[in-house]
Amino acid sequence: MAASPPLRELPVTDQPPQERGDAARNRTLLLDAARRLIAERGADAVTTDDIAAAAGVGKGTLFRRFGSRAGLMIVLLDEDEKVQQQAFMFGPPPLGPGAPPLDRLLAYGRHRLQFVHAHHGLLSESNRDPLMRFNEPMMLHHRHIRILLEEAGTTGDLDAQAFALHTLLDADYVELQLDRGRTLEQLGDAWESVARKLCGT
Repeated sequence: MAASPPLRELPVTDQPPQERGDAARNRTLLLDAARRLIAERGADAVTTDDIAAAAGVGKGTLFRRFGSRAGLMIVLLDEDEKVQQQAFMFGPPPLGPGAPPLDRLLAYGRHRLQFVHAHHGLLSESNRDPLMRFNEPMMLHHRHIRILLEEAGTTGDLDAQAFALHTLLDADYVELQLDRGRTLEQLGDAWESVARKLCGT
């Protein structure tokens, strides 16, 4: 059996094949329309009909290009996800390599909390589709947490522990806690408390 590729080789999203001119144009129109409408109304208030109409294409074109509403949302997130991936994989410490694994884990949690809060609408929409919630780009975050737990000397079921930490960064969970009066700093402190316990500190 072939070995799994190292973490650094995992893409944030699959690269699409070369598109015909009209297909590429429709894709750009749909993405631009979706960004504009979401910025104006919020993701929850924007329908696929709205996006298709604003782009000047049929709704069937939207589904052919992106597969589902969630598929469109994940593409909109793609660029910012790539930036964050680069930061925690190759950027300066403590988020990136060069710091102790626990320090990197704590920095990652606080950084990701800021990201999911800023992108709540899009993440919430994409998470409605289980295929998107557990796709390769999203699972990259789980693997990053697991690797840092292992490097920090954590024992036990690392997958379960990584999922437990990852759940604290779920966009809907974060927004619910903020609605209840907690702050991002408090949520970061909670992440740190759990992470430290798992790492035995």
